[in-house]
Amino acid sequence: MASPHRRSLRIWWAPRAPAAGAAVMATGILSVGLHLVGHEALSRVALVPACAAWILLAANFAHLLLSDRAGWVARADTPGALTAVAATAVLGTRFSRLGWTYVAAALLALAALLWPALLMLVVRHWGRHMPGSVFLGCVATEGLAVLGATLAATTSTAWLAHTALVLFWSGLLLYAAALMRFDVREVARAAGDHWVSGGALAISALAGAKLLDAADSGMRLWNDDDSAVMRHTTVALLAVSLAASAVLAGCEVVWPRLRYDVRRWSTVFPLGMAAAATSSVATALDVTWLEKPGQTLVWIALAAWSAVAVGAGASLWADHHGTPASHAQEADSEVP
Repeated sequence: MASPHRRSLRIWWAPRAPAAGAAVMATGILSVGLHLVGHEALSRVALVPACAAWILLAANFAHLLLSDRAGWVARADTPGALTAVAATAVLGTRFSRLGWTYVAAALLALAALLWPALLMLVVRHWGRHMPGSVFLGCVATEGLAVLGATLAATTSTAWLAHTALVLFWSGLLLYAAALMRFDVREVARAAGDHWVSGGALAISALAGAKLLDAADSGMRLWNDDDSAVMRHTTVALLAVSLAASAVLAGCEVVWPRLRYDVRRWSTVFPLGMAAAATSSVATALDVTWLEKPGQTLVWIALAAWSAVAVGAGASLWADHHGTPASHAQEADSEVP
């Protein structure tokens, strides 16, 4: 029989479990962005909490699967379940940049194992007027494409690059399907997860840049015409993602939402992803003038991460001292 302390810990953690995935995604991609603009020390510092949050996420996932199958299925049916795939892929990408190829490959295998089952469970429950979390199907798929293409370039593995290419186009199809189900009114009233609509475009642009890097590493993945299509598609995705970020930022001014909500981690992630995508496209296409915007976006993402981290800390403090308000906000959040 579980002790009262253990039961209270599970009660405290339950509404936060989905947020762990968004927090890993946000912190992990911030680490990637800082690495890309040359701030390696800060990048490694950011990697530590990302790994810690991922371990909590994995432990909760395994605990539910082994001890509460019904609870696991109930969670797996929600779009937030796909943060497990995306978070694992983002961490794998960062470890690949560190040269830890075997760790990155293991995380790719784990994410690839989870992806089809979770995606099918989530997609079959799609409906109309969905929140921004509906775009997590695209994010998870493109996250696999990013990590696969990154490892393909590192290891000169052509089949992995071709698989990443299939995932890239599949992710764009999932984005189109999600867009038809997204409730546009969310940009005015959602608590932060509406930003995933822009983050999904940014991670798609990043996947395109990584595929171009893989092609430039010596492998012949496609002919010249296909290369031109990939380049144009990647540029278009980056441009649309940056435009989407500008629109979403404008909506924050028109409809301010200043109170902390756990779903704000899903605002930080697209900002960090926009920074990483901009820097990666600048390198892949040798567009030097994009380097400055990429650096600027990294600092914007870091500022947003810091603000949300302070809000999360204040929420934990309030919970510890018996203030239920922030806990209620988190409990109401189906998806971060």
